Formats: sequence, structure tokens, C-alpha cells
Amino acid sequence: MLKILALVCLILLLSTTTFTLPASASDTANGAEIFSVHCAGCHINGSNIIRRGKNLKKPALKKYNMDSIEAITAIVTNGKSNMSAYKDRLTEQQIQDVAAYVLEQAAKDWR
Repeated sequence: MLKILALVCLILLLSTTTFTLPASASDTANGAEIFSVHCAGCHINGSNIIRRGKNLKKPALKKYNMDSIEAITAIVTNGKSNMSAYKDRLTEQQIQDVAAYVLEQAAKDWR
């Protein structure tokens, strides 16, 4: 009985580690590439060439309640004011990757 239980645990462990998606590092790497193509024109190094205060730096993201994956995903998807919507140009996964990248860079102060 103990051998069967150990075998079942081993199978569960292997299936969990084998079939899980890679960590978010690959997501942010993809997000970096997408950002450089679609976003850096207005948001180079987390700045904003249109509206200075509405940049992608940590204090501004926090001030405007944009400091979460959900908030950034929503604005990239639907746009707002001068920010264009990207729902027709990027997939949901690409938008998630860009949001993860923006939060990662904001935490690093875009260095």
C-alpha cells in the first residue's frame, strides 16, 4: 500500500512539473520585444512623450491605479485618451506579456 501511495505521489509530482508553463521570465522577455515594437515610440524607458506625468514609472502607475497586471492589460487592450487600443493588433497573451514587462521594469525603475 505504501509503495502504491509513493508511486501515485511521484506520478503527480512529475505531471505537475512536466506540464506547467514556464515562469514569467519568458513572458517578460516576450513583453520586452513587443514593448520595443509597439510601445517604446511613446514610452521609451518608461517615459511618456505625450503627457509627462502619465508615464510608466512606479509612482505614476501607483498614483493612477495602474500598478497591476489587470489595470495595464485593460488600458493596453482598450486604450484611453491619447493611448491607442491594441486589442486588434496584439493577442491577449501578448498584452499580458507587455503588462508583466511594464510592471517588472517599473519595479527596477526602468534600468
